[in-house]
Amino acid sequence: MPLSDLDPALTDISRRVIGCAIDVHRTLGPGYDESVYAEALKGELSAGGISFTQGKAVPVMFKDKQVGTIATDLLVENRFVVELLARPGDIGSFERSVVRAQLKAADLELGLIINFAERRLKDGLVRVLNIDKLNIGKDDAAEDGDEYEDEPGDQPGEPGGGRTHDFGG
Repeated sequence: MPLSDLDPALTDISRRVIGCAIDVHRTLGPGYDESVYAEALKGELSAGGISFTQGKAVPVMFKDKQVGTIATDLLVENRFVVELLARPGDIGSFERSVVRAQLKAADLELGLIINFAERRLKDGLVRVLNIDKLNIGKDDAAEDGDEYEDEPGDQPGEPGGGRTHDFGG
């Protein structure tokens, strides 16, 4: 799904967060603990006037009953989740599933995974969508709505641009 299909305000704020992450990565580079990047990113977000909550508790519901609680790394502008990593290796289906579960619990459309351990930060950026929320009210939803893509970026030249990962939900 291209970014143009999302709310323009959501797209704008996500790009601003990515810009802040790029600034942090350019200055620090890879190799530090996740907590170092979290503190630096929080400082950049605050300096950029971007509101966020760290460790936001989100109830997990099952059949109208709360069965647990999850915590987000960062909840930005009460609009999307940011999951921070600082470990070598590709962002796999487990990490995507964690963010997708956070999105579902919080009833949000978009999540970002940012892995600061990559040499080039754009290789550590993945956009995760809550396809269930995005398909609500769409008459032209695909018959096989379980299939979708998580995209590191929507255009070549953007962080993570051009790469997509296909997997079922």
